[in-house]
Amino acid sequence: MDTNAILGPVATLALWSMIMWVWMYATRIPAMQRAKIDAAKMVGGTGKGLDDVLPPEVQWKAHNYNHLMEQPTVFYAVAIALAVGGMGGGLNTQIAWAYVVLRIVHSLIQVTVNRVMWRFLVFALASLALFALCLHAFMGFVLH
Repeated sequence: MDTNAILGPVATLALWSMIMWVWMYATRIPAMQRAKIDAAKMVGGTGKGLDDVLPPEVQWKAHNYNHLMEQPTVFYAVAIALAVGGMGGGLNTQIAWAYVVLRIVHSLIQVTVNRVMWRFLVFALASLALFALCLHAFMGFVLH
């Protein structure tokens, strides 16, 4: 069993995060130009401040990118720990792929139609997958 197989989902979600970063700026910069916002004159502020100025559909990409910097950090940590600990193959890899696919589906829902209930259901399923990975890591490292 390849105990590093879990790093495939890690690399995939990292790449997806960067795709969302590109998508965010590919929509945000033109929207800022249309809104006559001169970024060179902006001092301080955050992307959240653009929520009142830019169309929601543009900001959805930024919101999703921010979400990809939140819960997935736990995924990265536990997946790498499982790989280093020799537990990154088999069922854990399958669960990791399920988590990544669900996070990508969550992203696509949020940045296109942004139906909150759909997002919530997919997020809840992804969270259960992440919980399973965390539990497996705990069992493997603490209860061994």
